[in-house]
Amino acid sequence: MDELFGRFLAAAEARQTDAALEAIADFDDALRRHTGLEESDLYGAPAGRKLAAGGEETDGQQRDRELLLEHVQIREVSGMMRRLLAERGDLPGARALAANLARRWDAHTAREEREVFPRL
Repeated sequence: MDELFGRFLAAAEARQTDAALEAIADFDDALRRHTGLEESDLYGAPAGRKLAAGGEETDGQQRDRELLLEHVQIREVSGMMRRLLAERGDLPGARALAANLARRWDAHTAREEREVFPRL
């Protein structure tokens, strides 16, 4: 994932819109596969498939719900970057979102490594 995102950053820095679109599309596709596998294999589906907090939930259920919500947020930012490039050729707009995506992705993966993977 980091290599794919790095390709986007390199293309964006070089102001290569087509290469940046290809790279973020590859990242977005891989991200959706990756998070989909985690969601089906690691995390329990929240009650009623809702991600909003509510009712009684264990600490583990709360953690899983929060991680699922992080997946949604990360995919949304990645998808926005992809759409900006595909629909508008808006490289500056996509670049402006890159730090947000990187920050969210880094925080999420660090949390998974700290809270999820040790219990496997």
